[in-house]
Amino acid sequence: MLKKRMKMSVILSFFAALLLVLGACSNANDEKTENKDNTEKTEEKENMEGMDHGNMDHSSTEEVPEGLKEAKNPTYEVGSQAILETDHMEGMKGAKATIVGAYDTTVYAISYTPTTGGERVENHKWVIQEEIKDVGDEPLEPGAEVTLDAAHMEGMDGAKAEIVSAEETTVYMVDYTPTTGGEEVKNHKWVTESELSPEK
Repeated sequence: MLKKRMKMSVILSFFAALLLVLGACSNANDEKTENKDNTEKTEEKENMEGMDHGNMDHSSTEEVPEGLKEAKNPTYEVGSQAILETDHMEGMKGAKATIVGAYDTTVYAISYTPTTGGERVENHKWVIQEEIKDVGDEPLEPGAEVTLDAAHMEGMDGAKAEIVSAEETTVYMVDYTPTTGGEEVKNHKWVTESELSPEK
């Protein structure tokens, strides 16, 4: 009888231990599944944010502001190719660009608050003299308050802006395919001469 009880006790202990092990495994799997789900959700959110930015259409028309003068002797001639050395947008740096326009003007980096609301955009590159309302031909000094007459980005046209820096140079309108993939960007405005390098 005693042996039978001991045997029963051992069997019960064995089943109790087995249940504990199975329970622990189940919890671990649940945690792994939960962690995996959370990780996938985080990655999906990051990918969506990246995709939203990366897939924005930065193409524009070939129209240029009235009064903008074509460069007489640009370093990079219309129809030639060059390498982009700037990263205004994702996939730009290192991309091969085709020059579709070259113009002599004053180019500005600006800070402005979009007319559509949202956070202030700091040090946006670039707008040109001819894309600023009622300023004439005289170059503006850093700190000057102006009104924009450009629509490179949503909420830019008509926005109040502050001049951050100014430079008289040749600016280029370019076509390029982002290094990150996607469709060709047409008539991107603007890149400066210092943001281009000769094709190797």
